[in-house]
Amino acid sequence: MTASSLHAFARLTPDLLLDAVESLGFCSDGRLLALNSYENRVYQIGLDDAAPLIAKFYRPERWSDAQILEEHDFALTLAACEIPVVAPLAVGGQTLHHYQDFRFSLFPRRGGRSPELDDPATQAWLGRFLGRLHAVGEVAPYHLRPTLNLESYGEASLRCVQQHAHLPDDLAGSYERAARQALDEVARAFDRAGSVRWRRVHGDCHGGNVLWTPDGPHLVDLDDSCMAPAIQDLWMLLSGDRRQQSAQLLELLIAYEDFCDFDRRELHLIEALRTLRLLHYSAWLTRRRDDPAFALAFPWFDTPQYWHERVVELQQQLETMREPPLCV
Repeated sequence: MTASSLHAFARLTPDLLLDAVESLGFCSDGRLLALNSYENRVYQIGLDDAAPLIAKFYRPERWSDAQILEEHDFALTLAACEIPVVAPLAVGGQTLHHYQDFRFSLFPRRGGRSPELDDPATQAWLGRFLGRLHAVGEVAPYHLRPTLNLESYGEASLRCVQQHAHLPDDLAGSYERAARQALDEVARAFDRAGSVRWRRVHGDCHGGNVLWTPDGPHLVDLDDSCMAPAIQDLWMLLSGDRRQQSAQLLELLIAYEDFCDFDRRELHLIEALRTLRLLHYSAWLTRRRDDPAFALAFPWFDTPQYWHERVVELQQQLETMREPPLCV
């Protein structure tokens, strides 16, 4: 990636983004609200005589146009099946638009609150929701978007940190050893799970991407949608100790299996996928450090304390991955 592309968002001025939206025929009233997003830039745009829209400006060079459109097609297919995801709007028959050096999409504004993940009724509703989503997701694969596996989220993440992060000399060896041991244990977890099915999933299904209204939940932000085992969209909805997580997962799966079969062998992957996510997050921070907004949002990154905590975290994950899987 070139220096100019890393700093592309510095050129995304209020005038430019309003001009981009108006280039599609909308008339802005000048109101603009930046929403919480670090990978892309997302804004609520006020319109004259209409409800506000959400404009998402994609990070240059992360996805190809074809990869973005593949995600859009999945979201539109889910919406057509009456599965409540916030899908992009088609304007002039297109969901992906270009303005100057930027690519962007428009979405309807959909509000909501975070779900009460420890409530059995909420867990059952989310289980039905994700079962329906995965039933559609396994009908056809992604051809262009990534697969979440040991190489893409694990080995590639470790290489990124080794090559580009500023690990202190006295912690570099400890981090690399902890990461390597963790990746070896991830590999063993996948061996125990065997030949699990890979399907299109949301990919980043934490509570912040599930918004709850009186009509139930809807999912936002499929930017990390990928090919993965079904459990990837379930484990991030669990919290508490092993007993609590087992009870929560049971509620999810009882409802989930009304719409989609679940392979219990995937339970071996919960802590392995959590470990891959931790490694991927450190690599993501490493890659994004030149973003103009990075220093303000993540001032603690790349400090000795940060890397010490990551070593301890990976060592803890190593022990957790060696425990028996959750029982449901």
